[in-house]
Amino acid sequence: MARKVLVLGEVRDGALRNVSFEAVAAAKKAAEGGEVVGVLIGDSIQSLGNSLIKYGADRVVAVEDEKLKQYTSDGFTQAFMAVVESEKPEGIFLGHTALGKDLSPRIASKLNSGLVSDVTDIEESGGNLVFVRPIYSGKAFEKKIVTDGLIFATIRPNNITPLEKDESRSGEVTSLSAEIKDLRTVIKEVVRKASEGVDLSEAKVIIAGGRGVKSADGFNPLNELAQVLGGAVGASRGACDADYCDYSLQIGQTGKVVTPDLYIACGISGAIQHLAGMSNSKVIVAINKDPEANIFKVADYGIVGDLFEVVPMLTEEFKKLKVNA
Repeated sequence: MARKVLVLGEVRDGALRNVSFEAVAAAKKAAEGGEVVGVLIGDSIQSLGNSLIKYGADRVVAVEDEKLKQYTSDGFTQAFMAVVESEKPEGIFLGHTALGKDLSPRIASKLNSGLVSDVTDIEESGGNLVFVRPIYSGKAFEKKIVTDGLIFATIRPNNITPLEKDESRSGEVTSLSAEIKDLRTVIKEVVRKASEGVDLSEAKVIIAGGRGVKSADGFNPLNELAQVLGGAVGASRGACDADYCDYSLQIGQTGKVVTPDLYIACGISGAIQHLAGMSNSKVIVAINKDPEANIFKVADYGIVGDLFEVVPMLTEEFKKLKVNA
């Protein structure tokens, strides 16, 4: 059944987040030969529409307003609903990000629709789309089929591969006027505590430290390794509680859920709450002095040793590989 599917292109610091392209790929599956329409919301963001088209969107609708420069629940809900009312889609896809997790239930409520959140895969069975999502902190997966009405889902970053970028693709990028009014929240200033560099939730490589790093300075070798590998640095709750790093780096049940291609856990024991946030990583490497540490049960590769000896050695070896590549 061919469908029209809307995909929100999420903008951060003037650029589209990678999860936007992953959502387009998911929408292509759901559209089943129908139309995928990208949606951009913000201030002076229409120029980003061509990127969505090159990654598979058929056309793009942009809602621009100075009041939409920063995300607010009220403002983005009004803007997105204006697009929904104009396009009348059969499906909606967003990234399962902080923005997507806040916006999607508001939209679903207004449309009196169901919502399949945190989707990691889309399968086909008996002519139906099957949405796969983790439950019980990643210990199990459930499969859901939307039998009636709007198909509405959020996509977990780093799980659905974006379509290959096609520079020859072209499509229409149009603007839509929406009245943004009665905002209950106004963003005056945004203060970021997150580390600079690669976004943790979208990083392909993550180097994470636990209590074993012993101090804030103990993250220095992890930062160096992450820089060499083009990755991001994360942390367990134990490291955050000990004030070794900011809570913006926390990975786990009460922090960020990540699924990188490579996850290197340094000095992390492997509490179940931490495993809930990273156990679906594609390759897990554990470095710990304790051979009985729980982290080794989920690791693909384990190194029993002092992280302050092992990590610098890895960094040097990766540097050599980059030089010889």
